[in-house]
Amino acid sequence: MSQTDAPGSVLSLSRVTKSFGEKRAVDGLDLEIPKGSVFGLLGQNGAGKSTTIRMALNIYLPDAGEVRLFGRPHAPGMMDRVGYLPEERGLYTKMKVVDLLVYLANIKGVPVGEARKRVDRWLERVELPGVRDKKPVELSKGMQQKIQFIATVMHEPELIVLDEPFSGLDPVNLGVLKDLMLGLRERGATIIFSTHIMEQAERLCDAICLIHAGRAILNDSVSRIREREGRNTIALAFDGDGSFLRQHRLVAGVDSYPSYVELRLTDGADPQALLADITSRVRVRRFEIVAPSLNDIFIRHVRQAGALQSEPEVAHA
Repeated sequence: MSQTDAPGSVLSLSRVTKSFGEKRAVDGLDLEIPKGSVFGLLGQNGAGKSTTIRMALNIYLPDAGEVRLFGRPHAPGMMDRVGYLPEERGLYTKMKVVDLLVYLANIKGVPVGEARKRVDRWLERVELPGVRDKKPVELSKGMQQKIQFIATVMHEPELIVLDEPFSGLDPVNLGVLKDLMLGLRERGATIIFSTHIMEQAERLCDAICLIHAGRAILNDSVSRIREREGRNTIALAFDGDGSFLRQHRLVAGVDSYPSYVELRLTDGADPQALLADITSRVRVRRFEIVAPSLNDIFIRHVRQAGALQSEPEVAHA
């Protein structure tokens, strides 16, 4: 960290606004990203996540508000300390992988000799040791995505910004990238990633900002958000006909899964009263009060804002 950097905060946005014609993409957004954290920008497609990222990285200039990176306004050379994986993937497809990665790292200030050493180490880490002399056009989509991830982090940036990094990855490759992300964070990097898949954020993030229609509807640590939202969800497994649950006066909503259901209670509902009624109708194998998921929290807040008439199609991992 340089002497002029503000301690603790890697990125801050203050009342940032951006419009494209008549569309307000980001509307008075405030963000504060602590050093050494994994921070999630969450929301549906079109919520304003990518526009927010592009303003944070000086790709777009805000119409109003202030962006500060490493405690200061954007300045020449500052982006060498940042790694950015955009949502729109792009590689020079006819260069050899080694030449491509060395070239991109050198642009960020890594000497060519050192870059060549890092290429081999990183290809091992992403389980692609045999592609060094291949061209991206010869690789699968998942392999290309891992090559682009290497290009994003090989210069050892202090801030890593990943826009939908897991899009299109199979579970094995998703796990590889997840482990690498957490390893980079353990070594001191700050990671910001955007996603519309709430389960990913719930597992990975220290703090999140839920964005809808360009506005932050929740912005806090994951633990504080879940604590504040209360424990009003029941995980229930039973034998018998549970169709009555969808019309029960103490149940606000039912989500069905292969081996159990989750019940969202109405405000002020007594779980013990619900349990007593359920056991009089079916044989209960599990009745557990659990914290609501980020997916449930997001849907609830969007509905409270009057923005949706029905549940959004938030993807599940």
